[in-house]
Amino acid sequence: MQKKYTLRLYNTLTRKDKEITPSDNKTIRMYTCGPTIYDFSHIGNFRTFLFEDVLRRTLEMFSFPLVQVMNLTDIDDKTIRGAIAKKIPLKSYTDQFKEAFFQDLATLRIERAEEYPEATQYIKQMIEMVEVLLKKGFAYTDAEGSVYFAISKFKEYGKLSHLDLSTLREGASGRVAKDEYEKEGVADFVLWKAYSKERDGDVFWESPWGKGRPGWHLECSVMAKHLLGDTIDLHAGGVDLIFPHHENEIAQSEAATGKIFALHWAHAKHLLVDHKKMSKSLGNFYTLRDLLAKGFIPSSIRYFLISTHYRTQLNFTFQGVEGATTSVKRIRDFYARLQDGTAGPASSKVNTLVDTTEDMFCTALASDLNISEALAALFDFIRHGNALLDENKASPHDIFLMKRCMEKVDSVLAVLQPDDERIPEEIETLLHQREVARKQKNWKQSDTLRDSLKEKGFLVEDTPQGQRVSRCMHILVQESSFTDDNA
Repeated sequence: MQKKYTLRLYNTLTRKDKEITPSDNKTIRMYTCGPTIYDFSHIGNFRTFLFEDVLRRTLEMFSFPLVQVMNLTDIDDKTIRGAIAKKIPLKSYTDQFKEAFFQDLATLRIERAEEYPEATQYIKQMIEMVEVLLKKGFAYTDAEGSVYFAISKFKEYGKLSHLDLSTLREGASGRVAKDEYEKEGVADFVLWKAYSKERDGDVFWESPWGKGRPGWHLECSVMAKHLLGDTIDLHAGGVDLIFPHHENEIAQSEAATGKIFALHWAHAKHLLVDHKKMSKSLGNFYTLRDLLAKGFIPSSIRYFLISTHYRTQLNFTFQGVEGATTSVKRIRDFYARLQDGTAGPASSKVNTLVDTTEDMFCTALASDLNISEALAALFDFIRHGNALLDENKASPHDIFLMKRCMEKVDSVLAVLQPDDERIPEEIETLLHQREVARKQKNWKQSDTLRDSLKEKGFLVEDTPQGQRVSRCMHILVQESSFTDDNA
């Protein structure tokens, strides 16, 4: 009988590991905060999105039915500012970045969530929640027609971020009408923002309080409730969202429904770039597209961003991605060897090797997604597998078992298959010339062309099936710097 695994994940709320199970004994309902579609998502965003992808894939590998909702914030201060600056309708402005986001998900092999609700699709439901909060006494209006949540009315405010908010019990601490505020600042937050012609242009909705639009924090609460119910099993995001965004989600959701909003909270740590906070002013701000333009391949970026534990701060460097490229190549080379290799007599070691590897890999992920131990188990498997192939001690069935093991592991890692990248026409021409040279046994010309390809950033290997070409990342890295494209 196949071993059954369960996932224990650190809960930000309780600061303890907790087993993830469906509260309805059927399906795990997971909400993940998605992008604000005012620009291309950066690699810090994708560190979080990839953590959530590994989480999703692990639950699927453990055979848990799952429904994931990831919101798209298409209405907030940033999207409106962008649309006004470009002098185009809000939807036209956000749609371009929505499309880019889905392209980036596909590039990094991030599995699609079941739902991607857009905030502007749920304005009616948002107004209804604000009305409930006003009726229950958790919210109040001001003279301009904005509606605020009174955090002093919600006695458990601060329970997720573990902030000492005892000084707030005497009354409201002020109002914040922006969609975001500083981590150190605690204030009543806006649920509905009164319309301002100067700030909002022609973007507004009618409400019982006049023209306006929802506050950013309200949007996630409403979409989660509408699509997943009053109580969800798992809410995930980056640590930067713990306060104020997730804290505010809890307050407004639980005040409105009287029920626990999320049973489990999981957060990924920040990504740094060269040990510094990523910012455009420092010239170390990168989108996925920036890295692809520098010649990095998607699988290397994916591997690098998932290879450090999600609760450990990750430092991004080009050299780090180069190392990830080497790891991905090792994984692919072994799998290709299984595809191409000649079978020998059966080995008594293969069954044990496969079973042990799968158990170690799954057990590691089951323990708070311990990716380091999971990868260690994989590379130990590759080392032993290569030794068996070197000694010609693997039968066709043994090779089948090892391939199946690699494919199971890759159901989480998603780096095994070649990247869908187009080889430049110039490189195709050189490869053809080298193939002709080899057929003519012109080894000197073949070596010269191999060196030429390497200088252009492509590594060529000769296999029984022909030439195998891959990006030669160390050359690209040496020619790049953090400031070249940001001067």
